[in-house]
Amino acid sequence: MTQPRTSRAGIKQAMVLAAGLGTRLRPITNRMPKPLVPVAGKAMIDYGLDALADAGVTRAVVNVHHFPEMMEAHLAGYSHLDILISDERAELMNSGGGLKKGLALLEPGTVYVMNADLFWVGENPGEAGNLERLAGFFDPETMDMALLCVPLERTTGHNGKKDFQLDPDGGLSRYQDGGDNPVVYAGAIVMNSALLDDAPENAFNLNIYFDKAIAAGRLFGLMMDGEWITVGTPEALPAAEAVIARVTEKA
Repeated sequence: MTQPRTSRAGIKQAMVLAAGLGTRLRPITNRMPKPLVPVAGKAMIDYGLDALADAGVTRAVVNVHHFPEMMEAHLAGYSHLDILISDERAELMNSGGGLKKGLALLEPGTVYVMNADLFWVGENPGEAGNLERLAGFFDPETMDMALLCVPLERTTGHNGKKDFQLDPDGGLSRYQDGGDNPVVYAGAIVMNSALLDDAPENAFNLNIYFDKAIAAGRLFGLMMDGEWITVGTPEALPAAEAVIARVTEKA
């Protein structure tokens, strides 16, 4: 990416969850944070930041813990978003607590939430990207959260776990063996920040809110375009880079 992103109407704010330790990616993460591990010559987190900028986001909060100075230096050099740091040096807040803390740095309203170590390539040229499609899909009247999802066969580096099953109307429930239309959570959410107004201030897992939304019939999913990639171990890097090379060659 060499050209600045042009802003579009829509969601302007995002929270990127980037504070994990990346223990399975050792020994690489003994010397750098997982989000900065290069995949096909590009820091892992930059795939997600670029997707947010392409979708019209102008400001993002990124939480830091592991090698925080390296993270801050890298993010200071990222020119396509105004990036604020949510500092978790003193204490890791888990996914839910980290999101709650980070959202306090943004204006109330609808936001994207993304994991820094999950990304996709190969969206359909000339069409709305996955994040824009997810924003258009989200209906605050009927949904607490809209999750980007992917079928298992379009994942690389995944452990094979099926997270949810996607109903014909887009509703999500926890996957049960033998269930129809199993999907993997692709690491991107659209939600209103007010959903976490009543959340605890300490560490907690965001899965609590997934389950609350399922119980209320308010968790929905949208199938993404392209190929989804996660790099959890050093051995997963070659496969990830092969997919990127294949998709790039087709483009």
